[in-house]
Amino acid sequence: MVLPAKIFEIKEEINFGLITQKLKDFREEETYEKSNGETTNLLNEILDLNLKENLLSGVFSADFMRARYYQRKLIENPVTEEATFWITRFENRNFLIVVAPSVARGVKKLLTNHVANKLSKVLFITSRSIVETKIPHETLKELHESNPAATRLIWFDQIDIPGIEKLCLAGSDLADTQLYQDYLAHGQIWYVVFEAQKRGLTMGITRNSVVTLFSKSTKDELINYIKEDLLALIE
Repeated sequence: MVLPAKIFEIKEEINFGLITQKLKDFREEETYEKSNGETTNLLNEILDLNLKENLLSGVFSADFMRARYYQRKLIENPVTEEATFWITRFENRNFLIVVAPSVARGVKKLLTNHVANKLSKVLFITSRSIVETKIPHETLKELHESNPAATRLIWFDQIDIPGIEKLCLAGSDLADTQLYQDYLAHGQIWYVVFEAQKRGLTMGITRNSVVTLFSKSTKDELINYIKEDLLALIE
């Protein structure tokens, strides 16, 4: 199962006990009126909070209305989506990690940015206190060059060749060091898929700190890898 996640930074000072209480008390309800005039209550809430030292985990639960056509009639039904999140401290910085898609694909509506903005408002009133993070191009470049044999795929963006937005190296092309240098001369590394060999995990990382676990694994293994290996890469 593919597990996508995204890393954010909390720019405010936090007290883990206090934010646990704030999140525990969060419950938001709105009334949705269907096209046929019926009403449904939609709920946002935070479940399964667990605080261990400087690591707070929980589940953000959100209700949405999903519409589809059946025999030329619009059918609207409520669905609940959940996203697991962690708040942790690393080298005097506080981070939020959300396990959810970052880009809308298929029918999923609960995205990482939505969760980050909502938690920021719950904890700090404003959506500006939890912000995106970056992993520098130079760091991804060093990650690949330190062990090229572990790399499975590289995407480049910010291409200076007219008419080309992205370039990709995969498979046997990754062994072509001249082609790699040519691409590097015309763009920056946006996304790297590689094998974290000491853990036996295949990961994808983007410059805006979206992490995708491709190996058969668990959310706990993903969060441990992010805490122990990836937070140190963030600018």
